[in-house]
Amino acid sequence: MQVDYVIVGAGSAGCVLANRLSADPARSVCLVEAGPRDTSPLIHVPAGIAAILPTRHVNWAFDTVPQPGLNGRVGYQPRGRVLGGSSAINAMIYMRGHRGDYDDWAALGNAGWSYDEVLPWFRKSERNARGADAYHGDAGELDVADLRSPNAASHAFVEAARSRGHRVTADFNGAEQEGVGLYQVTQRDGRRCSAAVAFLRPVAARPNLSVLTECRALRVVLAGGRATGVEVARGRHRETITATREVIVSAGAFGSPQLLMLSGIGPRDELERHAIDLRHELPGVGARLQDHVDYVLVCRSPRRDLFGLSAGGTLRLGKAIYDYAAHHRGMLTTNFAEAGGFLKTRPGLARPDVQLHFVIGALVDHARKLVFGHGLSCHVCVLRPKSSGRVGLASADPGAPPRIDPAFLADEDDLKTLVAGYRLVREILNAELLSEIQ
Repeated sequence: MQVDYVIVGAGSAGCVLANRLSADPARSVCLVEAGPRDTSPLIHVPAGIAAILPTRHVNWAFDTVPQPGLNGRVGYQPRGRVLGGSSAINAMIYMRGHRGDYDDWAALGNAGWSYDEVLPWFRKSERNARGADAYHGDAGELDVADLRSPNAASHAFVEAARSRGHRVTADFNGAEQEGVGLYQVTQRDGRRCSAAVAFLRPVAARPNLSVLTECRALRVVLAGGRATGVEVARGRHRETITATREVIVSAGAFGSPQLLMLSGIGPRDELERHAIDLRHELPGVGARLQDHVDYVLVCRSPRRDLFGLSAGGTLRLGKAIYDYAAHHRGMLTTNFAEAGGFLKTRPGLARPDVQLHFVIGALVDHARKLVFGHGLSCHVCVLRPKSSGRVGLASADPGAPPRIDPAFLADEDDLKTLVAGYRLVREILNAELLSEIQ
């Protein structure tokens, strides 16, 4: 196959690129995805996330290397392996960065990345059910909506935070991010609106767009110092897709550096360790990996309207299935992390340094550990960690997972911020307004 553009990875970036580039009928585009098509109902029914996250169903389910900052524990890194990538398995929260984050990127020399410059592109791609304003669009491809059937506990969490002196915000992506509130979600009529649903499905019939699923990229083909194509595996067969204009690697924070290194692009010592011929020395590939270290507080509750494993919960699930099938409403429209917020752990900060996710169930280890009974949870994560790790190779085999080392809590300031955030969450959960739920 020969096309103008080969895009590796059909996640949030790849689906948008395939849509935009193929809008010109004179350009031919091939989108390559290692996972299957997004036909699983667990993707499209929002509550299906509970069955996807703890399993390998359309999920790479990566692990980190043992983390010294976590007493040797291994971190879990779920990532989408399907059309839509991680937008097909995430909690659907529609969230941009803080204004200051983009301005910081621009100040570092990244032209075009200031908040005022990226905002029009957010508005262009968004179809917000609340309508258009200075911060939101209503004519884009990606549906953004309020939760159809938020749980009463989520409202109680917001009011409890208000009672502890935190401001309430109706729009985390508007004029002011700081505060607590209910999240907006990427849903359309009570169904998940992934990048594949939003950007690929409407243009699937374009004759100049090819979408290859269950097609794993093995390496970028180089000729004369230039990327000229991608070698892929489809079943037992290998072939090369030639790109006459560009090869675009959009395989995610883990998959992209792995593919580059497998292609001979990256740090010399890492490639030599795995007997990969060095084609282009680029020490930065895989370096400076930063991830939001996260702690979850879990509370038991007698409330049966919270998700959990019990006889009463099973009966409620039966009603929820009917409500969803008949009206696309009810418990199955939940993203679980319905409410949350952005808070400052100390006065004087220019912007929030922790984010909260309030979950309407007792969530332990991405639901990989079953908890019988009912409860609620609240995540607190460090927004701008100072700890920095890297992505490397575990093997020269393209079928092996990458070596992921976020170096969680390697910097002591991250631990201080996490502990301060935990104390804020504990104070909110102990508020009288939440006492009836716990």
